[in-house]
Amino acid sequence: MKQLIECVPNFSEGRDPQIIEQVADVIRKAEGVTLLDVDPGATTNRTVVTFVGTPEAVSDAAFALIAKCQELIDMRYHHGDHPRFGATDVCPFVPVANITMEETAEYARKLAKRVGEELNIPVYCYENAAFEEKRRNLANCRQGEYEALKERIGTKEWKPDFGPTKFTESVAKSGATAVGARDFLIAVNYNLNTTSTRRANAIAFDVREKGRKKREGNPITGKIVKDEKGNPVMIPGTLKGTKAIGWYIAEYGIAQVSMNITNTNVTPLHVAFDEVTAKAAKRGIRVTGAEIVGLVPKKTLIDAGKYYLAKQHRSLGIDEREMVKIAIKSMGLDDLKPFNPDEKVIEYLLEKEDTAPKLVDMTCTGFANETASESPAPGGGSISAYMGALGAALGTMVANLSSHKPGWDDKWKLFSDWAEKGQNVKDRLLALVDEDTNAFNVIMNAFGMPKGTPEEKEARKQAIQDATKYATEVPMKTIETSFEVFEICEAMIKKGNPASVSDAGVGVLCARAAIHGAYLNVKINATSLEDKAFAEDIISRAQDYVKEADRIERKLLKQTEKVIG
Repeated sequence: MKQLIECVPNFSEGRDPQIIEQVADVIRKAEGVTLLDVDPGATTNRTVVTFVGTPEAVSDAAFALIAKCQELIDMRYHHGDHPRFGATDVCPFVPVANITMEETAEYARKLAKRVGEELNIPVYCYENAAFEEKRRNLANCRQGEYEALKERIGTKEWKPDFGPTKFTESVAKSGATAVGARDFLIAVNYNLNTTSTRRANAIAFDVREKGRKKREGNPITGKIVKDEKGNPVMIPGTLKGTKAIGWYIAEYGIAQVSMNITNTNVTPLHVAFDEVTAKAAKRGIRVTGAEIVGLVPKKTLIDAGKYYLAKQHRSLGIDEREMVKIAIKSMGLDDLKPFNPDEKVIEYLLEKEDTAPKLVDMTCTGFANETASESPAPGGGSISAYMGALGAALGTMVANLSSHKPGWDDKWKLFSDWAEKGQNVKDRLLALVDEDTNAFNVIMNAFGMPKGTPEEKEARKQAIQDATKYATEVPMKTIETSFEVFEICEAMIKKGNPASVSDAGVGVLCARAAIHGAYLNVKINATSLEDKAFAEDIISRAQDYVKEADRIERKLLKQTEKVIG
């Protein structure tokens, strides 16, 4: 399986569109990577770029970007509200798929070495790529920012991991770069109904993990309390895995709490939002919304949507896109400007890159017309999976209606759980709609293989058998998954809103039809297999499901009629 990593370089230019476009074009033209997002900020004078690809391709593209920033940006003239010490200030690698953090960190170190040696830029390795513990924290590496770099790079304690240790003319222009490997970081700004940076900072100190310095007497002007080693004693904030500061953003005319959530497992976005809101309220300030900088994982918004729905005692068993919408509105992610999930959620951006059309994305009319056409696919296997999905959807609908039924408020969690299960079954069956058609196409491709030599004939024969086996296993998955629909519909027939019991009954009919249809596909494909033991076993298992489906259908339809009658 292909390894994927994400790279999120931040470079020190957010106002000149020509420079921003030139840097972004480096990634657009790079092979093997996909540019996901370019997010400039005028007040911070900083742009965040996000791209993804294979580790080698991402490493090459990141090197090219750092070189372009070195060419175009002169740090001697840079000013902005965000901490920085280099033209390419930070360049973190983030593991996305089929790659460990350790492997990702090794790619980051290789890039750091290359940048230091070939571009003569001082490079610090941070987070999981750090060579020593104190350098894991970016703030330590960047302490004093660009203005302190001249003195720091020549010291034993803070000389760069790679690159020059003298402040040459070239280094004066490029500054330093921090290259690291980290988990997905969420950069979020909380919008406040105040212009006071001091109050925004106070809220930031309330919540950030580091907290604030302890003082004697007056918490603002009092003498700083120090420990026996002479270090300031800190009062920790309430949110683990977060860093935060307050600032004023002229382009919006408001102050913000700017936060990096470095560990979303410890502090999810919705927890941070509610905590910042609570601390702001204690200071007489209201959080009007939030602004996500760069991209966000889909899970972050799904978890937030579920959290806010649960607080309302509403069913969590709704469509994924609706869940994302709930999260956007609950945290005011569209407060300052529109928030388009297709442009801000990393999984949706990656899906857009997959241009292969999907059957499940068609309209109902389009899907029916495609089925009726002279094309052999979609065929009975895909239709069976779709019937199963409709059965799951009907059971889920009854669960959601029951969850919201007046007078049944104490049962909302019960029906919400059933609706969530129904959504999961529905989504798996929808995936099988296209998987069944893909399996048919694999068989056709195998039949199209060359057969001019004995070796080619043998390879073609084996490919046909492998493809046929796969095409037999897919409808078997449809049978097994459709069988789960019965449990959902049975619960709704027995416990759900009686006014919707007929819908659950139709769901049962859909599930039974899906199982019978998929069985026919298992049988016709298995008969072409040379592995007779496998063929006999899978047909036998499918037949058992069919018999049990018939029995359950009769039972559940009788119960449905009883409720209606």
